[in-house]
Amino acid sequence: MKNTTPITILGEVILPGQSKTIDMEIAKLHNTAKLKIPIIIQRSKIDGPTVLFSAGIHGDEINGVEIVRQLITKKINKPKRGTIICIPIINMFGFINMSRQFPDGRDLNRVFPGSKKGSLASRFAYHILTEIMPLVDYAVDFHAGGASRFNAPQIRLAPNSPELKELADVFNAPFTLFSKNIAGSFRNSSQKLNVKMLLFEGGKSLDINESIADAGVDGVKRVLAHLEMLDPKHLVKEQASKTIYIEKSGWIRAKCSGLLHDQNTIGSFVKKGTILAIITDPFGKFERKIKAPNDGYIINANLSPIVYQGDAIYHISKTLEK
Repeated sequence: MKNTTPITILGEVILPGQSKTIDMEIAKLHNTAKLKIPIIIQRSKIDGPTVLFSAGIHGDEINGVEIVRQLITKKINKPKRGTIICIPIINMFGFINMSRQFPDGRDLNRVFPGSKKGSLASRFAYHILTEIMPLVDYAVDFHAGGASRFNAPQIRLAPNSPELKELADVFNAPFTLFSKNIAGSFRNSSQKLNVKMLLFEGGKSLDINESIADAGVDGVKRVLAHLEMLDPKHLVKEQASKTIYIEKSGWIRAKCSGLLHDQNTIGSFVKKGTILAIITDPFGKFERKIKAPNDGYIINANLSPIVYQGDAIYHISKTLEK
């Protein structure tokens, strides 16, 4: 069915069949230079859903930025029907500074729904939620692990959400975790607007990993094909196996400080007692093995070469949901 309805974002009108990049300018840098956050919109002339792909809500999580960049450069964001909105970098301040936070020290992903007259981060949250999200039906927000922690590619969704679970099945990342919405998060506020949002986690901060980017891009293509929005020229790569749902998981913490020698088990299924890493001191006096406390999948690994007692070093699944 032909679409004749225009949409408006930040005062700019985008007609069906039109493509437009809108620069969101909420504040300038401290040297008065303008700071623009590009919002890339592609619309089909055929009616359909509106899908958002966003990344960089934490400025140092550039693997997600790379995924959204690929969607644009490969023209995957050009829909057969409906509208696709891409925001490769939401937190441009943090991206410039290679920092997770906003300049005001706040985590943007904890201040939603924001305030028109609040802190800098709060104002950004407010404009995203009021200008963009009311138009959106589906969304995927891309993240990476922080503080040297490398996430195996995974989708996170709130429990007891049948529609999101169906979408996660379609995305078919290697892992899918049930994770409650956090107060103040982008995902939590989007859900209240009835936006069906998946959160993708993969890789670590300040890093671009090719296999993680491939998992993200392939998942997006499967979702768009499911929504009948993917241009037929884009081949959909089907996964050989279905996503592994993880209902419960826990952190393994370092029992001593020292140098961490990782045994490269990220993404693997390990048996109880498997050696995941060895912690040593710099002077050759001790070596302490870190063993898996139970059978499970290693879905996150701390790749920092130096750890302190109590540091979270591995995230392992405890029970699986079929």
